[in-house]
Amino acid sequence: MPRTLSPNAPAVVVDDLSFAWPNGTPVLDRLSCTFPAGRTALIGANGSGKSTLLRLIAGELRPDAGTIHTSGVVGMVRQRLAEQPDATVSDLLGITPARTALRAIEGGSVAAHHFDTVGDDWDIESRALGVLHGLGLDADGVLLDRPATTLSGGQATQVALAGARLAGWDITLLDEPTNNLDARSRARVHDAVSAWSGVLIVVSHDRELLERVDALVELDPRGVRGFGGPFSQYQAHRDGLQAAAERQLRDADAELARAKARARAELEREQQRNRSARRERTRGNVSKGAADFFANRAEKNSGSKSDLHAAAVERAAALRADADAAARTTDPIRIDLPGTTVPAGKRVLAFEANGAHLALTGPERIRLTGDNGSGKSTLLAWALGSLPEGPSGGYPASVLGDARILTPVSVPVGWLRQPTDELDGFDTVLDAVRAAAPGRTPHEARALLARFQLTRDVLERRPATLSGGERFRLALARVLFADPTPQLLVLDEPTNNLDLDSVDQLVSALASYRGALIVVTHDDHLAGDLEVHREWRVSPGLTVTDRLP
Repeated sequence: MPRTLSPNAPAVVVDDLSFAWPNGTPVLDRLSCTFPAGRTALIGANGSGKSTLLRLIAGELRPDAGTIHTSGVVGMVRQRLAEQPDATVSDLLGITPARTALRAIEGGSVAAHHFDTVGDDWDIESRALGVLHGLGLDADGVLLDRPATTLSGGQATQVALAGARLAGWDITLLDEPTNNLDARSRARVHDAVSAWSGVLIVVSHDRELLERVDALVELDPRGVRGFGGPFSQYQAHRDGLQAAAERQLRDADAELARAKARARAELEREQQRNRSARRERTRGNVSKGAADFFANRAEKNSGSKSDLHAAAVERAAALRADADAAARTTDPIRIDLPGTTVPAGKRVLAFEANGAHLALTGPERIRLTGDNGSGKSTLLAWALGSLPEGPSGGYPASVLGDARILTPVSVPVGWLRQPTDELDGFDTVLDAVRAAAPGRTPHEARALLARFQLTRDVLERRPATLSGGERFRLALARVLFADPTPQLLVLDEPTNNLDLDSVDQLVSALASYRGALIVVTHDDHLAGDLEVHREWRVSPGLTVTDRLP
């Protein structure tokens, strides 16, 4: 069983840690942070080193410098499970060595290493089946030997979490456990995290999961931030700090302006005094000796005052620079998209699926939901005319049943898919955008990319070298730059693998989108931020329910 730590005791201490990949690419530089006992979320932008830090804590990677101290045995549940085609449910649970040893002992083996492997886990199979039954799986002896690839993504994640429980690790590490899971599977993972009694460190961008933790650690270019509480409290705290930093920036701007004004005023006074002295000397009112004396004294005073004012301006500028760094945050994407406008009464799409009549009219925003495997992608591809036709010239009845198109899609469609692998086929960022609309000018492409915060220094880079957030912005820019401009935008699980800042940028970029929108997402927060009007819930057999969100 995992040991119990005091709530104030650190479970993991990272001290002055540095790590770079073999090609020299730095990932972490002199990082120091502490993970307390309990449930802690590790957050930060894509590319900030979160998953790498987990692997360092787990001992899979060795740091180039610095130390990591852990209070007990560490185990890790990875993001991509069951990748080996011959892996079984037993392998996911981590109990295959114990089961193999048990079979050997039952067959008459008295080898010491078999007994050492079993240890105290003589009932490991019955305990494992009990845990799996609690997950809602049909738990019998056959299940343990089933290929892991027969499990859904949600089932595989739950089985791996059950394995972590059975292993009795002191510290469990989870890497994006809800990525690509449907709402039902997400809810089960959320419940598992809520009920976790040991030490847990989880990398996630899932806001609902982030509400289930006791503390957060954020990797940020400006330094590591720790906070005791769930994400909503952290966000409120961070917003308060941001507001204070912006006030300090305004004060620093004002003080810098005042310092420059005082320096200008002093310079103008000095110039006026010099002009007056020259006039007096010209009129002969001052002797040469006296003039030289006053000139030398004035020059010394002037130099002293100039130095004082210059130092004041320099101090004010330094304070302003510090305030600007503290207040700096990711700028929202604001773009004007008049070409996307769809009139309120225009019928964009209508179809019938198993008796349900569904229509998208005007600039409506529809959320498409349903369990993984329910047919969402099939329905969407068919409704938009991109599902391959069967050999008889019609769509396969086994897939679509009695579904039929009533009004074919009547406007240009833009489809933002995840992942964004198609970007890697282009030599430069600029090429990737121009390929979406060859008739538009390079100047138009550069102007749009600038509005998506892809500035001149990245335009000639290969898309493969961009960060996750930059790739996402490039993919969205390609969709919206297309000619003709899309008046129906389809977002297929857009937040999978996106960090929180990138999700916020997606929402801000679409604030001025005036066309129709369909978003496939299990993320309630995203649906709320996008202000969807209705929800189409898909069930197996392409049964679709139209309801308010």
